[in-house]
Amino acid sequence: MIHSLFLINSSGDIFLEKHWKSVVSRSVCDYFFEAQERATEAENVPPVIPTPHHYLLSVYRHKIFFVAVIQTEVPPLFVIEFLHRVVDTFQDYFGVTNVGDQLPTGQLSVVPWRRTGVKYTNNEAYFDVIEEIDAIIDKSGSTITAEIQGVIDACVKLTGMPDLTLSFMNPRLLDDVSFHPCVRFKRWESERTLSFIPADGSFRLLSYHVSAQNLVAIPVYVKHNISFRDSSSLGRFEITVGPKQTMGKTIEGVMVTSQMPKGVLNMSLTPSQGTHTFDPVTKMLTWDVGKINPQKLPSLKGTMSLQAGASKPDENPTINLQFKIQQLAISGLKVNRLDMYGEKYKPFKGIKYMTKAGKFQVRT
Repeated sequence: MIHSLFLINSSGDIFLEKHWKSVVSRSVCDYFFEAQERATEAENVPPVIPTPHHYLLSVYRHKIFFVAVIQTEVPPLFVIEFLHRVVDTFQDYFGVTNVGDQLPTGQLSVVPWRRTGVKYTNNEAYFDVIEEIDAIIDKSGSTITAEIQGVIDACVKLTGMPDLTLSFMNPRLLDDVSFHPCVRFKRWESERTLSFIPADGSFRLLSYHVSAQNLVAIPVYVKHNISFRDSSSLGRFEITVGPKQTMGKTIEGVMVTSQMPKGVLNMSLTPSQGTHTFDPVTKMLTWDVGKINPQKLPSLKGTMSLQAGASKPDENPTINLQFKIQQLAISGLKVNRLDMYGEKYKPFKGIKYMTKAGKFQVRT
């Protein structure tokens, strides 16, 4: 019901926050601050404030605003009653009437995720855009499902209190975005630009999801010919792996695995590159391919030995792929520019991209 809770003192400082699902950036409170400025007195701030993606419900007691963030429609009186219970609990715990004088409103930094007085000899900011593609491909090569889970990880070592702005060529690709608390949420909503005072060191700036099938490019394909014959102790196995939509980037770290039917006793296969193993106990075939050379596609061919007199398997095995592609975000996401304000030095900046397979299956 309640996604996040913020406690705001009479000076407009957020000094305490609690999140139950994922972290909601405290910049969502900008809508509350605007309503607070329009109100003549604290008691006149509207108890329910709608925003494009949330509702802010608040109560004002003991010189403190208790602001709840809601993502779906709920009975507002139910939430307000809950907030009053929270205040009552605080009052019982501290044993005083004026809770606002007891809570540590002045002890937390204005930027709680960044320590003050940071100094570096080499000032640098690096960002890694990492996308993981999940897909199911049917035996004709058509995509059944495909989606991308992406993250942007940051490693920021900058002196002082820098203010960064990261913009994208195509930010509308991003869906279901979850931000680090440093990101100014209102700026993202209005401009689709990431504006933030970064945490010091390594942290996850955001995570996102791309689910529309027409937006998800499939980077590899598998040609396969796996056949079993009735009343025969031999079967045919042949697969070839190749690049599909990689923008000219190399596919590397390719690993193919397949759980073979129980009736397969052994496999006699020849790879054009890499190494393969077949475990006759677990029936697991593993082929370590390595890099894919588009001029000479890797293949694995041979025969399968079946139990004598065993019936033909009900279905062909599924092929599972692992791979990675450096310097490519398969969604097409691309950083436009990174700017820094608030400090006079010029930092080293870098952006790296990588795509890797998640649950990537090809049905045969």
